[in-house]
Amino acid sequence: MNISSQQNFEPDDCPALTVLYDGGCPLCLREVKLLGRKDQERHGERLKLAFVDIDRAEYNPDSYSGISYREAMGRIHAIDASGAVLRDVEVFRRAYGLVGLGWLYAPTQWPLLRPVINLAYGIWAGLRLRLTGRPSLESLCHARSGACLT
Repeated sequence: MNISSQQNFEPDDCPALTVLYDGGCPLCLREVKLLGRKDQERHGERLKLAFVDIDRAEYNPDSYSGISYREAMGRIHAIDASGAVLRDVEVFRRAYGLVGLGWLYAPTQWPLLRPVINLAYGIWAGLRLRLTGRPSLESLCHARSGACLT
């Protein structure tokens, strides 16, 4: 499984989806490991997913569509092969789809369920740091000495 803080890809090696995740969050790390394992099982050497740990000091927003540390810590983001930025539940739908588990997130697209799921994710994103025992977003940003100015 390929989990790195920064990755530079040649066009032929470009992953279908680069997921930005909080490596200090135990739940996030667990999900990244699951997705990485499923990606390896399904695609072997031609992995579809790449993972970038935004909690590492080396994280550079300029390398990832300008997604700031504050933005990335507040809500999940990913960048697809075309350079489009995905956020929130769409990241999970796309990632799980790429590893053959898209059926798990298929109901999140149903017209009646979609707004409820999106609302639930928004609530979860707002509480994630506290619920996983992490410092507040403000504390994390302060510790990064200005990384959250944008």
